[in-house]
Amino acid sequence: MAHIDDPQTQRANMSYIRSAMNEPMLEKDHELSLARKWREEGDEKALHELVKSYTRLVISAASRFKNYGLPMGDLIQEGNIGLMQAANRFEADRDVRFSTYANWWIRSAMQDYILRNWSIVRTGTTAAQKSLFFNLRRLRAKIERTQGSEGLGEKGRAQIAKELQVNIKDVEDMENRMAGGDNSLNAVISEDGEEEWQNFLKDDRPNPEDIVIGMRDAKTRSKWLEEALGTLSSREQKIIRDRHLQYETVTLEDLGNELGVSKERVRQLEARAMEKLKDSLGVKITTTDDLFGENRYY
Repeated sequence: MAHIDDPQTQRANMSYIRSAMNEPMLEKDHELSLARKWREEGDEKALHELVKSYTRLVISAASRFKNYGLPMGDLIQEGNIGLMQAANRFEADRDVRFSTYANWWIRSAMQDYILRNWSIVRTGTTAAQKSLFFNLRRLRAKIERTQGSEGLGEKGRAQIAKELQVNIKDVEDMENRMAGGDNSLNAVISEDGEEEWQNFLKDDRPNPEDIVIGMRDAKTRSKWLEEALGTLSSREQKIIRDRHLQYETVTLEDLGNELGVSKERVRQLEARAMEKLKDSLGVKITTTDDLFGENRYY
């Protein structure tokens, strides 16, 4: 859904745009001098002159991205952030015009903003998806003009996939994603009904009965384990608890140093203790599901 600025905001945007476009162009030597003053001396006056002179680049970039349905003023603000980043990183000694360097930062800042706000569903999380998002419409329009028909078709999708070096499946997914809009889960299914979309969503969470059963079974299994641990010596209990029953596992070497035995001896004691536990628990359980449970709700 497009975001439309109110009339007052539109007037403010136009005033800002006119002011930016009336800023004087900078000669190359003066531009590089301003960049050096800011980078080497922290001269804010030089920074302001440099940035104001190239705000026109932000306006130009914002006009190219206006068809994504986001407020023009927000695009300009994001572009200005990119322009400031460019000014902060620009190295005058490279003998490159600031406009050439800043264009990338401005465009990148706007693209990131568009990807974050175009939809409530995150879009363009990979390089391939970003390339598709910002090029699909242009390439699709070009192909449709050439073919004289609406829609891409398999041949058109294959052409785009080849040009952008992505999978055809990625093209299909992005095409479907851009064709649809965001819909509220509270929207009614039909005009003459009151049922909302969210009422038909499946709830995969366990029901209260399953949760109670899981908690009861967990207590039983904990009791079995404590009884089995009681059959071990104090040293064996420590090894099992430190190696298997706490979040951060203690290494064999650390346990050996603490108990005053070799790492290999700790491994032998651990294996023997595990066998004892298996024998003790084997009396109470018939399958591993009896111990671990099919579902863990606890």
